[in-house]
Amino acid sequence: MAGDRAALITLLTERSVRFGDFVLASGAKSPWYVDCRPTTMSAPGQILIGPLGLDAIHHAGWRPDAIGGLTMGADPVAYAIAAASMRAGSPLDAFSVRREAKKHGTGRRIEGNFKAGNNVVVIEDVITSGGSALTAIDAIREAGGEVLGLLALVDREAGGRERIESVGVAVRALVRAQELGIA
Repeated sequence: MAGDRAALITLLTERSVRFGDFVLASGAKSPWYVDCRPTTMSAPGQILIGPLGLDAIHHAGWRPDAIGGLTMGADPVAYAIAAASMRAGSPLDAFSVRREAKKHGTGRRIEGNFKAGNNVVVIEDVITSGGSALTAIDAIREAGGEVLGLLALVDREAGGRERIESVGVAVRALVRAQELGIA
């Protein structure tokens, strides 16, 4: 797994780290940005993220019924882990959380394989302030889910982890910003 983790760090560095003037979702300005989608939506990213994420969930001692987070950043990460879980013989289903419920159709805020009473791991692509993760956590709890923990692809190391942990949710990250050479 160490070789796969190093390969993931290289892939993130090559495809997802950008330098310039950016405004983050939190409203903060930053000279660098991590857009995980070019990594998470790539074939090599999917192959690396799935087993590494599944391994992190198991090492944390979490035994979720399903995994998912706020669409769209969490989606490819959750799907990669779900696919890896099937190959590993311990299937996990995935779900997506919308910022707000649909105004048509079923009117759901959580789509996919989630139901009240599920134990879940919330997935996040990048933690900065923790706002997106907290939005997902609140929606899951309101829908009757039990949040076991949060798994992020990248922790920007900007205070978000601590904010999430302050609401009683343990956080694990596959990669820290300093490992990408940017913190």
